[in-house]
Amino acid sequence: MGLPQCQVVMTTQDFIEWENMQPDKHEFVAGEVFAMTGARRVHVTVSGNCFAGLKAHLRGGPCRAFMLDMKLAVRTADAVFYPDILVTCHPDDLKADLAMAHPKVIIEVLSESTAAYDRGGKFAMYRQLDSLEEYVLIDPDTRRVDVFRRQASGDWLLMASESEQGLILKSIDFAVGLDVVFEDV
Repeated sequence: MGLPQCQVVMTTQDFIEWENMQPDKHEFVAGEVFAMTGARRVHVTVSGNCFAGLKAHLRGGPCRAFMLDMKLAVRTADAVFYPDILVTCHPDDLKADLAMAHPKVIIEVLSESTAAYDRGGKFAMYRQLDSLEEYVLIDPDTRRVDVFRRQASGDWLLMASESEQGLILKSIDFAVGLDVVFEDV
């Protein structure tokens, strides 16, 4: 009978350092590493449209938008993700080089393979971030924008009535129409 394999336990910091040396992207949840796949053209286009609008809107202010390759550490969940877009105003994040930890806004563009996770398990982990005020799910196939906004009670409310108007982020006083979000899709 063979001996059981020793499983190497990786900490969040170990993962961030290891990930920085990898040619491909991975996410990390509770010691497990998950390879990420490439995105479709529409996914990248929608992400780029939103990022461009946010970057212009935030210019000169205390907040910054980051996209695609910036890691987000959710320490209470022992997890590291690559949100499509995050906005942070936190001074520690604005000095960070490899991973942010205090986003005000997170935007995920849905794909068939990630939609359930983005709506469920990943959102549950994101909700552990005290700084997070708005979580956005954009479905390029149905051209729908869902904004979940944290209420004063700590509960999350889906702002369904706003989805026909476009992407509205009250936490940073930002709004663009659906024509901008889905331009060139």
